[in-house]
Amino acid sequence: MGISSSLYAGISGLNANGNAMSVIGNNLANTNTVGFKSGRTVFADMLSSSISGSGGTSQVGRGVTLSTVDNIFSQGTFETTESNTDLALEGEGFFVVSAPGSEENLYTRAGAFGFDKQGYLVNPEGYRVQGYPYDVDGTTLLSTLEDIRVDGTSTVPAQATTEMTLSNNLDSNSTIIGAFDLTDPQGTSNYSSSIQAYDTLGNSHLLTTYFTKTADNNWSWNTVALSSEVTAPATTPLVSVGSGTFTFNTDGTLTAPATGTLTLPAWLGGSAAGLPVDINFNATQYARDSSTVGQEQDGYAAGDLVKVAIESSGDVVASYTNGERISVARIGLARFANIGGLFKEGGNLYSATTASGLPSDAAASTKIFTNSLEQSNVDMGLEFVKMITTQRGFQANSKIITTTDEMLAELINLKR
Repeated sequence: MGISSSLYAGISGLNANGNAMSVIGNNLANTNTVGFKSGRTVFADMLSSSISGSGGTSQVGRGVTLSTVDNIFSQGTFETTESNTDLALEGEGFFVVSAPGSEENLYTRAGAFGFDKQGYLVNPEGYRVQGYPYDVDGTTLLSTLEDIRVDGTSTVPAQATTEMTLSNNLDSNSTIIGAFDLTDPQGTSNYSSSIQAYDTLGNSHLLTTYFTKTADNNWSWNTVALSSEVTAPATTPLVSVGSGTFTFNTDGTLTAPATGTLTLPAWLGGSAAGLPVDINFNATQYARDSSTVGQEQDGYAAGDLVKVAIESSGDVVASYTNGERISVARIGLARFANIGGLFKEGGNLYSATTASGLPSDAAASTKIFTNSLEQSNVDMGLEFVKMITTQRGFQANSKIITTTDEMLAELINLKR
């Protein structure tokens, strides 16, 4: 093999340690890069040469080579931010993004997202975040992965009231009055509860339900509307839209019926004429003052978009001026059987390869944190130690070259 072979072994050491220093430099340069995953160099000895000696055949190494640069996907620490669209991941998953107009998906741990002027959720480079959309009602999650978009000019159309729920306690010690009289609602009822209902145009209208004790454990209910809000002229200030009765057990619990139906008149400016509304009673009869515990109805006025937020479930939720909150999409997450096989594309992005395998859903194994960003997992102390050892390795290999050169010079001087 000769003395000169040690020169090439030294050169291989210089090359390998030089590449290792490049990896260390890249790690330190990205100390503050969101979602960055550090790399490490793995060396391997080169194929050895065989030499014969008195003791038999031996192998002499021919130097070192860079085997691979591994990406270290350990969990980074979280930084709390002011933006609700900043997301961080805990677990094995990756966000899925795609360039506008491209069908290729890329993957990232950097969750510094925001909405562009077209309403797409994007990363700083303009790649659109992918997610699973909800249907128009915001209730059913669809299975197709697509761009997440919220139209900033969108409105929620009005919804007429179709169901109401009243939760009341009716004082068991109330005086028995008898029949309810529409012309004297206050004088012929023991208690009343009012709620706003909505017509098909989103106009609100006041409905009042009067409760009248007709006998022990027996009550009647009468729901009325203001006659000034109905199309047809009325001779009384109030118009009845529904009535019924219910009874209570001796322990104060409601027996039956617990439901009823209202028939709304034609509202002024609306088109709710004849629209049936189911009314549910969560009523009790205890020996305490009559009171309204709660009331709900499913109608609302039209509303404009005021805010978009991302919840810890990954749901992108649009909030409107009428108080409605509609789920638009759910952030898509992907995982890989071999994350070490992912290919770096730059810009904190990775692409899938045959070595990484195909992506699968990571929702079950990954948790999303809002108002947070995952920081780089670079350990500066460890990188400086590696820098020292790499520098010493480089120096040692350079010394091999200079020493071998001196040995060759001595060999040449033998002829003198």
